[in-house]
Amino acid sequence: MTDQDDFTAFLEQRRRVAQAYVNGDAGPLGEIAAQANPASFFPPRGGREQGAGHVTAVNARGARSMEAGGETTLEVLHSQASGDLAYWTGLQHASVRFAGQAEPAQMHLRVTEIFRREDGDWKIIHRHADFQVEAK
Repeated sequence: MTDQDDFTAFLEQRRRVAQAYVNGDAGPLGEIAAQANPASFFPPRGGREQGAGHVTAVNARGARSMEAGGETTLEVLHSQASGDLAYWTGLQHASVRFAGQAEPAQMHLRVTEIFRREDGDWKIIHRHADFQVEAK
């Protein structure tokens, strides 16, 4: 199996992880999160988070703000893997039920994620997500 084949198969797991997350479960994301630095996250509302443990904690807090009933899809525009590094970039579409809100929120994000192998497994080392804005 080539690096690309291996990463393409992993992206199916990444889709399941995203689905769990929008339903308030950060556990699967923690399983594919980098355990060693460097690791970073540029969240949709701005700012930056750095450090493997800190990013994992930020993600866990984010998941706790969501309730069951969410849906998400990852639209991979392109991806590549070579050796111990890989990435995908594309769009994430989600309907998220935030705690305390009656109606689900619709989210459309532009996403780039970078991964490295740790002990033979793909781990996310960087996520950059921002809200997709339609050009006028």
